Amino acid sequence: MQTNSVKQKLIDGGVAVGTMMFEFKSPGVARAAAQAGAEFAIFDMEHTGWSIETIRSLCTACHGTNMLPLVRVPATEYHFISRVLDVGSSGIMMPMVETVEQAQLMIQSAKYPPQGRRGSAFGIAHDDYSGGSALDKMEQANRDQILIAQIETATGVENVEAIAALDGMDCLWIGQSDLSSSLGVPGQFGHPIFVEAVDRIIKACNDHGKVGGFMTTTLEFGEWVVQKGFRMLAWSGDIWVYQQALKSGMDSMRGFAGVK
Repeated sequence: MQTNSVKQKLIDGGVAVGTMMFEFKSPGVARAAAQAGAEFAIFDMEHTGWSIETIRSLCTACHGTNMLPLVRVPATEYHFISRVLDVGSSGIMMPMVETVEQAQLMIQSAKYPPQGRRGSAFGIAHDDYSGGSALDKMEQANRDQILIAQIETATGVENVEAIAALDGMDCLWIGQSDLSSSLGVPGQFGHPIFVEAVDRIIKACNDHGKVGGFMTTTLEFGEWVVQKGFRMLAWSGDIWVYQQALKSGMDSMRGFAGVK
């Protein structure tokens, strides 16, 4: 089984930087991201329509690299969580976590007994088709997996302290677009209402020994969230990285040619 170096780094107080992937599902994209220095990639199932077969291929492509595969599942349901872990994901991101009960269901679905109720299957993708002690594998999986709750609604903010207090939850991740919309200030990330919510979330993380997570698409915003104390950071997503790099290069080439 792949050791979760990202989780250990975060436990030790460090910062982990990765990316998110929404569009490119070639096995090579995982290796390319790893070569670029991504410590983790979050493969999205919420907005992409990617199937479990696609996720399985992407997780497999990460093995043998230094990048860990994580998956954002589309909903808080046992079969999404357990199957994604079984095909090789090192952790789960859960969108729209609003209540303690929802967060507990996530934890219960991801953890093997006695911490949870994940069904047992060994000698398959998640443990590298290996033999050995089932008990040891269960203990390692429970210890190493990363569980991320996205706080992206006003209700989630209201319950954030109780969610952060749960054993088994590792990271509270702000979904800034949905959160700002839920707070009535869509896209206004400098608005006092949004900033107050961010401060409350990161305080809950700090008070309960959890990590704050955030995806940013600009360096200015990235510097701001680092200063706020977020330590699990995603630099943009595959679509926007590609578009921005392509546009920058094409604009430069047109400039050399003296055309618009």
